[in-house]
Amino acid sequence: MRLLARAKVNWALAVVGDLPGGYHDLDMLMESVSLSDELTIEPAHDLSLTVDGQPAGEDNLVYRAALALQSAGSCTLGAKMALVKRIPARAGLGGGSADCAAALAGLGRLWELGLSRSDLCAIGLTLGADVPFCLTGGLCRAQGRGERLTSLTPDRPVGLVIAMDGPGLSTGSVFSAFDARPYPFTGDMDLAQSALLTRDLNALEKTARNSLYAPALSLDDAPGLLLADMYASGALFARMTGSGAACFGVFTDPDSACSDLRARHAFCAACHTTPTGWDIL
Repeated sequence: MRLLARAKVNWALAVVGDLPGGYHDLDMLMESVSLSDELTIEPAHDLSLTVDGQPAGEDNLVYRAALALQSAGSCTLGAKMALVKRIPARAGLGGGSADCAAALAGLGRLWELGLSRSDLCAIGLTLGADVPFCLTGGLCRAQGRGERLTSLTPDRPVGLVIAMDGPGLSTGSVFSAFDARPYPFTGDMDLAQSALLTRDLNALEKTARNSLYAPALSLDDAPGLLLADMYASGALFARMTGSGAACFGVFTDPDSACSDLRARHAFCAACHTTPTGWDIL
């Protein structure tokens, strides 16, 4: 079984408060994109995982997903798993969560556990806050830790360019910088949602903000420089995604824009929004 594990972008992200356990209360507009990792799963007696051809252990989210499923389903079956990475790490693109979601979905089918998407989302939340979204996919408003999902239906897909420079940013470090000096959210999530549904990029530009952008910039100026370059290259809308350090822009011709931006940035990929967070090939 071969699966695509799709990245996500945050059109808007607001930190609206605190939750028990040290978590942040979030309000986000998230959407799956066609940039994806690829996970291959085969039946086996034991569990094994390679990432880009190299053995990986129990600290990897794919392996942890397999262990969690075995426990939830009282399952003793194994699997040979091979992951090919294309989504950069420490980017705010949800690559690890996407891989975890694909593993939960694929292994649940392979092992015939009969678990619903709600069951998988509950397991996924114990592994990562973005996993329930990656299992659900498409365009969603995600609240709480990210587990309260409202699926939305935009009127059409849009083409994007995703780019990133440097080693990326630790999510924990960015939230620590936010906590040290909380930055007020100056956007409007309801208006941003309405603009996103109709793909009104002018209205979205006025209302969509990311609460983590300023704290990310306090740690690394790369996202700011990248966004400036995207707008200079013709982006109709551009934002940092998640806690960074990747940024994305909407372009009328993403392939041409990517060819231009690729000459100046370490990672660059043209892609488009998609209604699914994972797919079986």
